[in-house]
Amino acid sequence: MKTIQGPALFLAQFAGDDAPFNSLDSIAAWAAGLGYKGVQIPSWDARMIDLKRAAESRTYCDEIKGTLAEHGLTLTELSTHLQGQLVAVHPVYDEMFDGFAAPEVRGNPKARQEWAVDQLKLAAKASQNLGLTDHGTFSGSLAWPFIYPWPQRPAGLVESAFDELANRWRPILDAFDEAGVNLCYEIHPGEDLHDGITFEMFLERVGNHPRCHILYDPSHLILQQLDYRGFLDVYRDHIQMFHVKDAEFNPSPKQGVYSGYQSWTERAGRFRSLGDGQIDFKSIFSWMAANDYHGWAVLEWECCLKHPEVGAREGATFIRDHIIEVTERAFDDFADGGSDEAANRRILGL
Repeated sequence: MKTIQGPALFLAQFAGDDAPFNSLDSIAAWAAGLGYKGVQIPSWDARMIDLKRAAESRTYCDEIKGTLAEHGLTLTELSTHLQGQLVAVHPVYDEMFDGFAAPEVRGNPKARQEWAVDQLKLAAKASQNLGLTDHGTFSGSLAWPFIYPWPQRPAGLVESAFDELANRWRPILDAFDEAGVNLCYEIHPGEDLHDGITFEMFLERVGNHPRCHILYDPSHLILQQLDYRGFLDVYRDHIQMFHVKDAEFNPSPKQGVYSGYQSWTERAGRFRSLGDGQIDFKSIFSWMAANDYHGWAVLEWECCLKHPEVGAREGATFIRDHIIEVTERAFDDFADGGSDEAANRRILGL
């Protein structure tokens, strides 16, 4: 068994223009002061990292790791959630997602997609240069507007969407394979890979690619009313990253999973700070310990009520207290009477 690494913090929700959140050095000092041992860096945020430079220069990557090491921190993974989203965008979302892209490709879906693919390939090389083994992203979506169809979907529509999705991602997966890095898709509503079935549909179409894996975040599963604990058993071989994020689902006579177009505070399903929601993290961390999960427990903080800095402070303690330091021996070893093959056969009457 392995002891999970952590606590770590995903910096995306905290990076900003004001100190200490406006540079990698200052935000690292802040995170370390809260008790974090690692950070996950959003690769689209130039205040945290220059992705192109990281893909081209190991010296620069050593500087990034050195900056973190000065504060006792480890770089856990890079993230390309925003760029991954742009690998596949249904036209209905063109305008809304344009802001995720570089200014020079906005308003041009073809150029935007090419830019996104290039960003993912840069991230593969940057991850290699940084000595990382895993990377987190979104799949994007072509079929999501048809998730709950009326009128009924034409035959083959979803299959065509997943065929195209796989075609777009296969060269990216190959680039990550060349870099020796796992590409972990966050299973997330709004993405075509939003549950176990859709992950399987995609995995089949990319030929069970050895780098196609899962970023496990139970908050997105409980809001869909999936069995988030059973998900771990079913997809144990593919879970390579872990976002520790809490959520709650409180259906009423007026709303359920779809939440009636309400704001976050008014939804039946809401993201909450760690410990304020309904996720059974004791069970999850026990599973991680028993199943040799090799990676980090990374807080992705999102909450519709609590202040982010309070959530970050409480989250470090919450994760630390849930990590199970695994035992090196069985608890009843003291009662071991010793045996050998001959004794075992005598005991069995053989």
